[in-house]
Amino acid sequence: MNDMEEYRYPLGKYEPAAEITDTDVDDYIRVLKDFPGRLKNILESWTDDMLDTPYRPGGWTVRQLVNHMADSHMNSYIRFKLALTEDNPVIKPYNEARWAELQDSFTIDIKPALRILKGLHQRWVYELKALTNRELERTFVLPEQQKKISLRESLAFYAWHCKHHLAHIENLKKERGW
Repeated sequence: MNDMEEYRYPLGKYEPAAEITDTDVDDYIRVLKDFPGRLKNILESWTDDMLDTPYRPGGWTVRQLVNHMADSHMNSYIRFKLALTEDNPVIKPYNEARWAELQDSFTIDIKPALRILKGLHQRWVYELKALTNRELERTFVLPEQQKKISLRESLAFYAWHCKHHLAHIENLKKERGW
């Protein structure tokens, strides 16, 4: 991996597991449960100048990244609910890069996004803990990939997504000595 790839993927690119065990599911749920608090703890003393710093050369600012996580995780939660209430729904994709350029991602204080993540993850984790193995196998379709994704697989990805973006922020903090 070259230097730019390490900035983009500090944990490496997401690689789907061949098998996702019940223990893995428990670990992924724990990641989602802890994520909002970990994010808040890292960022609570950051200034606007720090939040407006790109986490990597040519990347989003930390402010955009936090708002992206709120947007992305809201979309994922809705996908979970659709998969639980409909038979293999085709989900609507969204242009995350363009969303990150909207004013509510680019200039707003991060507190609303942190509150969204806190409440959303509380609900998401509550629902996840109640799911049966059969429900975790329910699927939705990603139209851009023409691929069925199980809730178990989506959960694995979103646990990685949490850790991936936390690593971006932690690496910037370390790099800048903040």
